[in-house]
Amino acid sequence: MHQDLVPPNSFSSMSKEDKETMRTEWDVTSGLKNLGHDVHKLGLYDEILPLRQAITEFKPHIAFNLMEEFHGNVLYDHNVVSYLELMRQPYTGCNPRGLILARDKALSKKLLHYHRIPVPDFAVFPIGRRVRLPRRLSFPLIVKSLLEEASHGISQASLVENEDKLAERVDFVHRRVQTAAIAEEFIDGREIYVGILGNRRLEGLPPWELRFTKVKEDVPFIATAKVKWDRSYQQKLGVTTGAAAGLSADLHRRLINYSKRIYRHLDLSGYARIDFRLGANGKPYFLEANPNPQIAEDEDLADSAYEAGYAYEELLQKVVNIGLRAK
Repeated sequence: MHQDLVPPNSFSSMSKEDKETMRTEWDVTSGLKNLGHDVHKLGLYDEILPLRQAITEFKPHIAFNLMEEFHGNVLYDHNVVSYLELMRQPYTGCNPRGLILARDKALSKKLLHYHRIPVPDFAVFPIGRRVRLPRRLSFPLIVKSLLEEASHGISQASLVENEDKLAERVDFVHRRVQTAAIAEEFIDGREIYVGILGNRRLEGLPPWELRFTKVKEDVPFIATAKVKWDRSYQQKLGVTTGAAAGLSADLHRRLINYSKRIYRHLDLSGYARIDFRLGANGKPYFLEANPNPQIAEDEDLADSAYEAGYAYEELLQKVVNIGLRAK
């Protein structure tokens, strides 16, 4: 885990903000201890030597990987996993190939479109290039970072209705997020998440939905960074998640089938969350894949797993078992 997120032995003396910051790390380490595992908490930042020492001295059966960046860069997370593979150290979660493919929103959509998975139309705007809208795209569009996760850089201003606003928002992503930008056709519909567990044999968890309960119906539904991570903002808008209700048997089956196909085509492993939007006719459109998603006890993946019959610690043990079986 990140060196700033190594949880203490007790949360009693910590502030509410600090508890929230390392909630995932606390839940995972506590859950593994409750299962009877010996847990060695290892914090990393920009040095790989501590990882080699832990492998040599602690001799773990498996590394439970919670790293989301290395040396302050989210693009380097796959390098840590590559090092685990070089050391022949079993680990939980996704392999480096899957992390790379899922990270690039355009590349993943190109691959999946080739395999006949419905995706929104999109265009990529590299840094330093003039913003020119392809004829095939029409407004409204939503502008995101090509590579960042967790809705980083997404706000209500990300939804653009004309070329001036498009250029303005692309420039914002270039300057503030410092990555290329991707502009996608905005699918104004329900946002559905599907958790997948496994390597070769895959298990689909019940589809989960993100909802706004205190927003007018004519307000565009956008999963901004504040919607996903700001607790007070969530309360203000009535943001909730829960089992996706009212799905037909056919749509439920398609969501699970698409998710498993996406998982395989992107070479994912361990566990992941696949994000969709439902179009006006109920057609699922792939948005992005999230390998190694948040696995805190009260996050969507764990809630969906609980709906499928897994208590939180059972989910952690299943993730461990999947990692031990990986080849």
